[in-house]
Amino acid sequence: MESAARHHRVLIVGGGAAGITTAHLLRRQRPQLEVAILEPSADHDYQPGWTLVGGSVMRLEQTRRSEASLIPQGVTWIQAAATGFDPEHNAVTNSEGETLHYDVLVLATGLQCRWEQIEGLTDALGSHGVCSNYSRQFAPYTWQSIQAFQGGNAVFTMPATPVKCGGAPQKVMYMADDVFRSKSGVGVNSRVIFCTPLRTLFAVGAYARILQQVVRRRDIEVRFGWELQAVRGEEQVAVFKVSEADGSERTGELPFSMLHAVPPMSAPDVVASSPLAGDGPGGWAAADRLTTQHPRWANVFSLGDVAGLPTSKTAGAVRGEAPVTAANVLSFLEGRPLTAHYDGYTVCPLITGYNNVVMAEFDYSQQPISSFLIDPTRERWSMWLMKTRMLPWLYWNRMLKGLPHEGRYLRPFRPLVHLLRLDYREPSAAQLSAEGEAGSC
Repeated sequence: MESAARHHRVLIVGGGAAGITTAHLLRRQRPQLEVAILEPSADHDYQPGWTLVGGSVMRLEQTRRSEASLIPQGVTWIQAAATGFDPEHNAVTNSEGETLHYDVLVLATGLQCRWEQIEGLTDALGSHGVCSNYSRQFAPYTWQSIQAFQGGNAVFTMPATPVKCGGAPQKVMYMADDVFRSKSGVGVNSRVIFCTPLRTLFAVGAYARILQQVVRRRDIEVRFGWELQAVRGEEQVAVFKVSEADGSERTGELPFSMLHAVPPMSAPDVVASSPLAGDGPGGWAAADRLTTQHPRWANVFSLGDVAGLPTSKTAGAVRGEAPVTAANVLSFLEGRPLTAHYDGYTVCPLITGYNNVVMAEFDYSQQPISSFLIDPTRERWSMWLMKTRMLPWLYWNRMLKGLPHEGRYLRPFRPLVHLLRLDYREPSAAQLSAEGEAGSC
């Protein structure tokens, strides 16, 4: 006979941003609800901070706290990893050999970086100027590589798969370019190259246009249709599959002095190989785009990076997904219709250089929206302060604690933002003229 301790009213698999936030929301709304979190890691990382670590704006230790300090009071923490899902029998197996049963399963495992899919990358990381902000271990080496750069090609890549924060592969590039330009008086001759298998700089056209202006202003070379395939670290050569506009393919090579590589990403293998995965590539968990409910198993919900939702994978998306998921979990448990709907809201603070950020907010409509009642397609110093000072505080002190979700992502802080805007300096006519009109890169 099964022990009562092995059955949970709500089982959340994953103790990252999505899992912790949802657990807090559930307990705040139903303090007596029995909730368990299955999470193996003893530490919790603020992963958006790794870009700032790579740019020497934040210290690595500021991006990590103990998992135990974040688990909501009254929630059971099972410190183990999920090893299998059996939704037909409402069961999850874990790395301790246990079988956990549930009334409702919330899938929030995050994603996995597939470093091994780029030949030679794993061995090259951390040496020969090969770095990546997508790894806690190697984010500090990004800053070392930027500092050590003495000229030549600085290559920044983007994979063909969905990634955590689609703008992050570019953010570090703009900060690095600022540093390289500051060295120009001492003989550093840099050539900054952004290689992407995509045909645009960003999924939302309005934000793609401002990024086109940024790369033109900076004289950054953008190579569309270029997908990183291999790294020969000691030779400092990056190998790409090049997809031409006419549909043909070829191999291209680029020598580099610095390479910031972003690996392909997918759902964790345990999810991708399970019945919970959707039909598309990547193994992302199937989820209704409005309710986050699984299309086949009504007592399964997915959110965060693992969910196959048609929106960007960011902490800002979790901020929108978690209240909807929590509300619908409670509705399901109480036999009510699922009336909470997620509109696809997400936010990606696009760092376009030190002291400048485009706060890219949008939803399923793929149109710019703003929590600040300002034009969100502009580079702003106030948004730099929001990204570097306020968002980390919001993450640890509001979002993870499941505090009330007031409208859009940052509306509780509008008064502060309006004060910050008083110090924003609009670009001069000469600067605007130098940017030129948006066009192809």
